Amino acid sequence: MKSSFNKIINSETPVLVDFFAHWCEPCKMLAPILKQVKDELGDAVKIIKIDVDKNQPLASQYQVRGVPTILLFKKGKQVWRQSGVLQKNDIINAIRSY
Repeated sequence: MKSSFNKIINSETPVLVDFFAHWCEPCKMLAPILKQVKDELGDAVKIIKIDVDKNQPLASQYQVRGVPTILLFKKGKQVWRQSGVLQKNDIINAIRSY
């Protein structure tokens, strides 16, 4: 998982990573918001979901202590991070600023 994750985040296209858990109610609220973000931005962003229960080493590497936590990567560098449920426009503005 780690090598493919690194390959994905090293993209020219911004990559939004959603660290989530299936048991997390706020994560379930965030999922349709992320779909709206993808629908609006299309190919301008990649969005991937990482299940923290199945990928604990990766969650630990990025110091994800709570879910949902969203990280934005540009060319392999973390440029933005936020925990909790965000509104679509807040996420889009963060992505567009990079």
